[in-house]
Amino acid sequence: MVYVLQNVVFPLDRDPDLLPLYADPDAWSVVRIEDEATPLRVSDNARLSDVLGRTRARVVAGSRVSFGAYFNAFPAAYWQHWTPIRDVRLTVRTTGDATILLFRSNGAGIRQRLDTRDVTGSSEATFDIALTQFSDGGWIWFDIATDAEDAIFEGAEWTTEQDPVRTGKASLGITTYNKPDYCVETLRALTESPEVLELVDRVFLVDQGTDRVDAQPDFPEVSEALGEQLELITQPNLGGSGGFARAMSETLKRPNSDFVQLLDDDVRIEPESLRRSIVFGRYTTKPTLVGGHMFDLLDRPKLHAWAEVVDERTFMWRNLFTEDGLMPHDFGVTNLRQTKKLHMRMDADYNGWWMCLIPTAAIRKVGLALPAFIKWDDAEFCLRAGRSGFPTVSMPGVALWHVSWIGKDDAIDWQAYFHARNRTVAALLHSKKARGGSFVSTSVKTGIKHLLMMQYYPAELRLRALRDVLSGPQHMIENISTAMPDARAAAKDFPETVVHKETDRVLRSRKGRPIYRRVRRLTIEKAPTGVSMVVFTVVHAVAHWFHKPQAKNIRMPEVEFAKGDANWWRIPYYDSALVSSADGGGKQIYTRDRERFRSMLLETLSLHARLWWHWLPLARKYRRQLKNVTSVQTWDGIFAGGEK
Repeated sequence: MVYVLQNVVFPLDRDPDLLPLYADPDAWSVVRIEDEATPLRVSDNARLSDVLGRTRARVVAGSRVSFGAYFNAFPAAYWQHWTPIRDVRLTVRTTGDATILLFRSNGAGIRQRLDTRDVTGSSEATFDIALTQFSDGGWIWFDIATDAEDAIFEGAEWTTEQDPVRTGKASLGITTYNKPDYCVETLRALTESPEVLELVDRVFLVDQGTDRVDAQPDFPEVSEALGEQLELITQPNLGGSGGFARAMSETLKRPNSDFVQLLDDDVRIEPESLRRSIVFGRYTTKPTLVGGHMFDLLDRPKLHAWAEVVDERTFMWRNLFTEDGLMPHDFGVTNLRQTKKLHMRMDADYNGWWMCLIPTAAIRKVGLALPAFIKWDDAEFCLRAGRSGFPTVSMPGVALWHVSWIGKDDAIDWQAYFHARNRTVAALLHSKKARGGSFVSTSVKTGIKHLLMMQYYPAELRLRALRDVLSGPQHMIENISTAMPDARAAAKDFPETVVHKETDRVLRSRKGRPIYRRVRRLTIEKAPTGVSMVVFTVVHAVAHWFHKPQAKNIRMPEVEFAKGDANWWRIPYYDSALVSSADGGGKQIYTRDRERFRSMLLETLSLHARLWWHWLPLARKYRRQLKNVTSVQTWDGIFAGGEK
């Protein structure tokens, strides 16, 4: 029997920005500036009119189209490393005279020609490729070149005759809070993708909002099309972890489901990616979490997340290539074949739950999501699963478009509580370092930075988070439905949380806005490090402790900062600052509060000292109770309590 591993497809939307992710008809060159190679597009041959359908396209006369693009190249290294498949077949169907060129790359991104085939008329060319030389990385792809006349690409797929390791279907778990329009579009895309629905057992739509999905005008149409495959569940807002835990719990009741595919609500899906993730999950040697990459919904060629890891030293999440600036990566600027590091096989610690396929075998062994509400529930679960023998693979060619974190202030709004609380809990559960390594010291620094920047609201929420963590794991169950409204209610006590919209008048500062000249990614004025950072922090902490702000700087902000310039080493010099919000929709006023600074600084130091001192017994307590906290029975109690 022949099994399709990957179809060659074109975008659902007629959006020219999407074409570089599927095929590349452009010509590229390289220019060198100061010994650095910079890709340069020297032609603009990409035309939407040449895309004839989901699987068909025109290759115009005298051109060459490469399918060595993100969604259509075959990620050979991942199939070789994680599955028993050792042979794949590429089948390419064309009409007209053309030349098909087959290529591979290695882990260093070096291109090698594997085969060349001239085709005429209505043709079906097949290529058999061994998956035996991709241990470090590498893709396989093909180009189509024409001469005097146009040719039509009729379709292609990558197949195998090897039976999958497991054959169960997947249930989809979509969690939403007041984003019904996105959900309806996701359901509509599924109805138009029968090849995906063949692999889907149930679609669980967990609606936790007040703007209900089933109240949307188009919902009856998509609901009727999906029929019994769609199950709408309504429950109080228990955050992403509550919604996804419900989808996990419901999937465990489905005997035909071997997986649950988690999807966020504010996304646009590529249905072929869903199909690929399920097929890959069926073939992995052992049950494996299959994660999808994240493209920016508002800048669609831009990739934000590839392989993500948790830094053991500080116990903080990061992209594998955060430090060298590879992410985010814009495929409209540099294509896949030119970006050598994207040819490496990259192993992840976890994958975000914007898109992640989880085997039910893993859920049965390690439990459901941590009752974290939001933040760190995905990373913690993947770490927990990995510790029990279920690895996570962030799979190339499997992705969706998600609203990125650019334009969000979630580190200083009500979500600051969950950032701090859940990261601390995850570190207690999974850190391999003695007393969490440098976790406690970095957490202290973060708290002090907020205080020096006059961000007293997130500083207060971080203190609440530490108090709750020190009380023990039971608080996560008890406050899952109240922590968010309590955190939001606290904002009224902190004037800097007010975003002033410049509708009637423009806000001004006394000294205006300083401009910082930029060199590449850095400013000339860099953050202090090492000894200079310690000296800077001590000096400004003492100044904040003793200095009372001048009245004129209370009446009117002393200085204005662009959001990107409002750094912790700049703001402490001033009594007050006018700072643009991340989305550019308004401004916030930060004002020095000596009394609040003093009390919060003392409590920050005190709580972190307690955390460090009690780390070992606290970690044992959280680890001992983890099974109970994440059990189906505990979550059933949470769901039942919310329904009262």
